[in-house]
Amino acid sequence: MADEPVGQGPIHLEMRMGPQLTRPVPPEVTEALLSAQITMTAGERSGFQIAFDLTKKGAIIDRLLPDGFFDPRTRIILTATVKGTPIVLLDGLIVRQEVGASNQPGQSTLTVTGEDLTLLMDLEERTDRYPGLRPARRVERILERYKDYGIRTRIIDEKIPQTPNVQQRVDYQTGTDLQYLNELARANGFTFYLAPGPVPERSLAYWGPERRIGRPQHALNVNMDVNSTVDQLTFAYDGTAREEPQARWQDPRTRNSTLLPQQDISPLRPPLGARPTPALKRKTLSGTAKLDRGQAEAEAMARAATSADAISGSGSLDVNRHGYILQPRQLVGVRGAGKTYDGEYYVKSVTHTIRPGSFQQNFTISREGLLARSNFVRP
Repeated sequence: MADEPVGQGPIHLEMRMGPQLTRPVPPEVTEALLSAQITMTAGERSGFQIAFDLTKKGAIIDRLLPDGFFDPRTRIILTATVKGTPIVLLDGLIVRQEVGASNQPGQSTLTVTGEDLTLLMDLEERTDRYPGLRPARRVERILERYKDYGIRTRIIDEKIPQTPNVQQRVDYQTGTDLQYLNELARANGFTFYLAPGPVPERSLAYWGPERRIGRPQHALNVNMDVNSTVDQLTFAYDGTAREEPQARWQDPRTRNSTLLPQQDISPLRPPLGARPTPALKRKTLSGTAKLDRGQAEAEAMARAATSADAISGSGSLDVNRHGYILQPRQLVGVRGAGKTYDGEYYVKSVTHTIRPGSFQQNFTISREGLLARSNFVRP
C-alpha cells in the first residue's frame, strides 16, 4: 500500500472515532481539521496531535465537546487514501485535550493529543509468574489480552535459546505489560511496537529484531537537481556511538567466572554498510554473572547490536514531490549523497505533518557502516 505513487493525485483523509469500535466522524469534524501530526519511532510508542478549528456556535463546541466526543481514552483512527488505496497512519487513544480560546475570529482551537494502542498495555501494573516459559512465549501470553482491539501478533523467537529451568528460577513480571514487553525486547536486542492497519481497527504487534531485510522503499534522492525528492538530508558519523560490551558469567556449580566471547550481531543487525564502523568504547555489563548463560549471552549480544548504528541521517520531504509515503521501521535507499553515504538505511522514525493541501514528512535513518554494499538501490 505504501508503494502507491501519490505525485499526480490528491490525498483524502478519513477519521474514525469511538470508545472501542469506531465509526466515521461527522462532517463538521473533518471540515474543522486544521492539522494532524503523527510520530512513529522504532522501539517507541507512536504519538499524535490533531488540531481543530473551534468555530463559535459550531457543532464541536456546542455539542460534541460537552458530550465527551473527544474525551481521553477515545479511540481515533486516521487513514490516508491515495489513488483509491487506503493507508492507515494512526490507530490510537486520546489522552489529553486542550481548548485555546481567542478573541480573534477563527483563532480558537481544540487540540487532542494521544498515543497508539500500546497505551492500553501501560495503564495497569501487574505481578505475574511465567514458570518454564521462554521470552517469546511470555510475549504471546501477554498480547493475548488485547485481541479485542483487533491486535494481531508477529513474534520472533529469541536468537539465543533461554528456556528457564524451573528448578533454578521462575521469571516474574512486575510493572505494566508494556514495561515488561520492552524489558524482554531490550534483553534480546529486539524491538516492540504496534503498526496500524492494513485496515481500520486492525494493527500488528511486532516483537522481534528490527526488520532490516526485504525489499526497500523507493529511494530518497538528494542533490540530483530535478530528480531530487527530498528537501534536505544531513548525515552524521558518531564514533562514540558503538560499544563493545564485556560480560562475565559464573558457573553456578564450580563458581568459576569466565568472560563471554563476543557474539556475531548479524542475526539482529544484518549489515547495511560495506565498511563497518569500529567500536571505540568498551562497556562492562553488570549483573550478568548471576544470570543463566543463555541470558547473559543474549544481553551482551543485545547491547552490541543496539549500539551498532554509528551512522545516522535526518531530513524532510514533501510527499507529493517524493511520490510515495515513507514508512518507518523499514529499509530505504539513498542516492546522491556521495559514495560514503549512499546505499540502504533503516528508517528509525517518521513524523507525518498533514494540513489542508500539504503532506510533509520528517524522518531519521541509520545504519552500522559506511559505503553502500551495492551499486544499485531501488529508484
